[in-house]
Amino acid sequence: MKLSVIIVNYNVKYYLEQCLLSVERAIEDVDAEVIVVDNHSKDGSVEYIEQRFPWVTCISSLHNLGFARANNLAIKQSNSEYVLLLNPDTFISENIIADALNFMDNHKNVGGLGVDCPVHSFKSDKRN
Repeated sequence: MKLSVIIVNYNVKYYLEQCLLSVERAIEDVDAEVIVVDNHSKDGSVEYIEQRFPWVTCISSLHNLGFARANNLAIKQSNSEYVLLLNPDTFISENIIADALNFMDNHKNVGGLGVDCPVHSFKSDKRN
């Protein structure tokens, strides 16, 4: 497997839904798995995700593990060349994963990659 996308969730099922929809489009032509670790959400996240996204592996924790431990749990269960840690309130473009994987494959001396989002600048019309 080429990529494991790991997302830690805590009570943000609707953000997570939008995130997963964007991930689904982005991994369409990639040999990838998606693992969501739910940190004992009370908003019905696990049931919602299992019903809406049966292709996602959902790990339901019996207590809040915290962000780092939840990621480590999923990384141990992943079986891929690359791991992408993604926040549940993130929306990704359709080509970003393919571009990132291409970069990593062509730069074997690179151990990690961070993707930057362009910031829009807004000019104020206020007059002092």
